[in-house]
Amino acid sequence: MGIFSRIADIFKANINDLLDKAEDPEKMIKQMVLEMQESVTKAISGLAQAMAQEKKLQRDYEKFVALSNDWKGKAAQALQAGNEDLARKALAKKVEADQQAAQYKQLYEQAAQTSATLKQQVDQLKAKLDEAKMKEQTLIARSQAAKAQKEIAKNIGTFDHSSVFSKFSKLEEKILENEAKAQAYELASGNTSLDDKIKSLVKDMVLEEEVAKLKAELGSKQFSTPKT
Repeated sequence: MGIFSRIADIFKANINDLLDKAEDPEKMIKQMVLEMQESVTKAISGLAQAMAQEKKLQRDYEKFVALSNDWKGKAAQALQAGNEDLARKALAKKVEADQQAAQYKQLYEQAAQTSATLKQQVDQLKAKLDEAKMKEQTLIARSQAAKAQKEIAKNIGTFDHSSVFSKFSKLEEKILENEAKAQAYELASGNTSLDDKIKSLVKDMVLEEEVAKLKAELGSKQFSTPKT
């Protein structure tokens, strides 16, 4: 029954304590359930042997009871036939059969009690095994959760918040600086384009004025009267 006291200890144990005491508590839990299954299998085998022995003793007891009744009948027949000496011999055999029957009856009753006790124990073991199987998945889930929690706590403990956020601040400042430069370049590029357009417009206006002047000069010369 040691295996069941061990599994009971696990049922009561804090899973975090279990993690500290075992390298692989999940493997240990599965192994213990397997050991319980093997114990139940052995107990069932023992019960089967006990029940077989009980049946054999019952048959032996019933055989001697039948034999006693048979000798009793033969003794009665001998008396009816007037042969008392033969009847006495038959009754002597009956007494021997009765003694054997009494012994086997006692053995049979003891075997029956043993079988009943073993059956009760097997039923208890099966109940504990069923309980262990139901708890197995829960315990494994708790074990895995505890491992994850422990790992998270470990990572958080070694995490340098100030250093990381300091780096984030520097990166943010660099990004803001680059954004400002990009905006400045964009504005500068836009102003240059506008200046070029204005200069081009002024240049066109001057050119038109020159064309108009030239046309005017040419027109006045074309239509003027030559001197004689």
